[in-house]
Amino acid sequence: MQADVAIIGAGPAGLAAAAELARRGAGRIVVLEREAEPGGIPRHCGHSPYGMREFRRIMGGAAYAARLAAAANRAGAEIRCRTTVTAIRPGPELELSSPDGIARLSAGAVLLATGTRESSRVQRMIGGQKPGGILTTGALQGLVHLNHQIPFRRPVILGSELVSFSALLTCRTGGIRPVMMVEPGPHLRSRRLAALLPGLLGVKLRLNTGIAAIHGDGQVTGVTLERDGRGWHLDADGVLLTGEFRSEATLLAAAGIARDAGTTGPVIDAFGRIGMDGYFAAGNLLRPVETAGACWAEGRRAARAIAAHLSGRLPDAEQGVPLTVESNAIRYALPQMLMPEGPGRHDRIQIRFAHPSYGVLELVQDEAVLVSRHVSARPDQRIMLPLPERMGSDPVRLRFRART
Repeated sequence: MQADVAIIGAGPAGLAAAAELARRGAGRIVVLEREAEPGGIPRHCGHSPYGMREFRRIMGGAAYAARLAAAANRAGAEIRCRTTVTAIRPGPELELSSPDGIARLSAGAVLLATGTRESSRVQRMIGGQKPGGILTTGALQGLVHLNHQIPFRRPVILGSELVSFSALLTCRTGGIRPVMMVEPGPHLRSRRLAALLPGLLGVKLRLNTGIAAIHGDGQVTGVTLERDGRGWHLDADGVLLTGEFRSEATLLAAAGIARDAGTTGPVIDAFGRIGMDGYFAAGNLLRPVETAGACWAEGRRAARAIAAHLSGRLPDAEQGVPLTVESNAIRYALPQMLMPEGPGRHDRIQIRFAHPSYGVLELVQDEAVLVSRHVSARPDQRIMLPLPERMGSDPVRLRFRART
């Protein structure tokens, strides 16, 4: 099988890239999606708001996902669902598995847009028994919105990221009344206004509180909560694990492609190129986690870079200047390799902090400050630092000077 561009993942980034490439006349565009329908995570979401940036209207998740897929189809892209990419090879060449069997696909370029996933119980190191009724937000949304099933009635919600409050709204839709929402850290990890939602829905919110153990045989019967070294029991019939996203990087790991410890996604240059010729990455594979609208915009940017790659108009990767982070307060920064001007270039550095921080960010080269910005940042907040129009060939450092 042949394609000019293969896109792995039919979420907002992948579908936006497919539509943009098809509109640009980039040849045969094939989108590969392992699920039965395109749309990605928004397809599971019954609530709004989606679509303001893309379609200038407020939409529910399912309608938004369907409209993205329709736009890609209208532009001329081909979407193949129930097709899993099992390996990526130099070439570029992909190994595929579908109900039709095993196949290979060769392409002029490949965009990885496989997204992100929430951390499991094992990854969070929560002890106790192994009953049913332990779900992530994504799993809950699939059950409630797609299958119309109610897995529990009185769960505990772990986490306070933006997705955690999305989980609250899904619970409300399904008639589920959480007994408590707990956050292990001292601060909410989402926007402050989100803290009003648990109270409005009658759900207690506790900070500095984690889940030490889960109890139950066939179904969850309760949890052991822990705060300041003190534990106590709380009755519940389920546990909802929210947030703590990790990039869906299985294909990258199997191919030995370099990943960033902070983002958990691939190391990229400013055009989204990864460590294998002809491969690009976009969307929440790059870092956990941005909104659907941000991923949509990133997919369109990646399409411009891929179109330039196919026509030989991108600067050589060897022109890249490495970006080094020099502060433990900064969780990650991307792209990790800065590049000169070109089509589809990331024109800003995306930054997230590890904890609430106040001070000055500086982009430095040869002790000269290229760009600086005063910031007051939450861990969930994306900070953008513009790339300078001109810079030398020496490494660039990102540093942070904290202020009280």
